Amino acid sequence: MSELLLFRKWNFSDVEIKDPGLKEVLCLSPTLIPTSFGRHEHKRFAKSRVNIVERLCNNLMHFGKKKAKNSGRMAGKKYKSIKIVKTAFEIIHLQTGSNPIDQLVRAIENTSPNEDTTTIAYGGVRYHVSVDISPQRRVDLALRFISLAVRETSFSTKKSAEEILANEIIMAARNDGNCFSIKKKFEQERMAMSAR
Repeated sequence: MSELLLFRKWNFSDVEIKDPGLKEVLCLSPTLIPTSFGRHEHKRFAKSRVNIVERLCNNLMHFGKKKAKNSGRMAGKKYKSIKIVKTAFEIIHLQTGSNPIDQLVRAIENTSPNEDTTTIAYGGVRYHVSVDISPQRRVDLALRFISLAVRETSFSTKKSAEEILANEIIMAARNDGNCFSIKKKFEQERMAMSAR
């Protein structure tokens, strides 16, 4: 039996996760269409067994905050977000000539922050304290930064969401400083460093 290819084009077997902290939570199980119909929903930490491309599609469906410029858009439209990711992967392959799943994994490794802040109340006073982030939250934040970059950038430009997603993944995979998601990572780590 032949191996399953994502969208009948992209192979999961030649993708390698270089960050040792993310190996347990980045799922690269072969799938044809990135949808599991929410079977993982009621189990704790089960999202680490959901394919990473599906998690990107799910993050693109995020409906935004109340009264924000991205609120109410793309909510529940999974097929539309799958089409956006599929077209973006084709653009990535045309521009780089490499496997777009590998580019996505590199982008997640580069945009996942290592430090965050938490609030501690001590003697009636609240302090921000720097803490290390778990691997699961690192992946969650990286996917959130990438999808937020797509929503924020596509709101006020004539470029399509597919082009913006492809450019964001390519720039994040190269660790480019002009990338929106890399800037968000540095901003979060800078805030954590000031709270040490």
